[in-house]
Amino acid sequence: MKAHARLVAVLDDGRTVLRELKSMAPLTLVPRRQRGPGAVVHLVNSATAPLGGDELRLEIRVEAGAKLNLSGVAATLALPGLRDVPSLSTVEVTVEDGGSFEYPPEPTVVTARAEHVAVLRADLAADARFRTREVLVLGREGERPGRLSSTVHVTRGGVPALRQTQTVGDASLDSSLAVLAGQRVLVTEVEFGGPSQLAESGPWSSRTPLAAGGTLTTALAPDVVTASRLGLPGGAESRLGQ
Repeated sequence: MKAHARLVAVLDDGRTVLRELKSMAPLTLVPRRQRGPGAVVHLVNSATAPLGGDELRLEIRVEAGAKLNLSGVAATLALPGLRDVPSLSTVEVTVEDGGSFEYPPEPTVVTARAEHVAVLRADLAADARFRTREVLVLGREGERPGRLSSTVHVTRGGVPALRQTQTVGDASLDSSLAVLAGQRVLVTEVEFGGPSQLAESGPWSSRTPLAAGGTLTTALAPDVVTASRLGLPGGAESRLGQ
């Protein structure tokens, strides 16, 4: 299956409006009734996906001054397909001057025998605001996970700000204290344009300021419920469960 969805938000008379909203199953975009100056859109997985061999692409453009929140409504299950090939999901984000974009999708569960590649590319203006959160779950309860490679590339004001790739699903590495220490849930949050924050760490979490501005926060947990309650540095606790 190949699917391409696109969302464009613009500022019109002080309110964010959706100039373009293109869905293609399983990437279904559902706007929520607007109650403020920003726009909220739900991303609904309207078919079983991603399966091995699927190629899913989502484009988001937030034009100058617009404010958009794109959130998921249910967990994503990365599943094996009939062919022994990986699935691919790509999210491409552009946020222009003064724009703001939040993307806190629901967890991605890497099921047995699955092989999935997730790529997020964000091109941000120097004064844009951007926050995304990824929650990876290694297998369903009692299940050995498949493999997932997650890559995040962010540029800010034309300058590379973050390039990171994480791979989970290798039993020997996942159990290592240098990687996941046997935990099943990995939370990664990236934020640019918010208040400056200092480096900080806790028993299972850490926050790192980035050279080009912004912060990278990571946390480990045995399950999603615990992850949603983690006291992440900088007050991220209040956002994880949203």
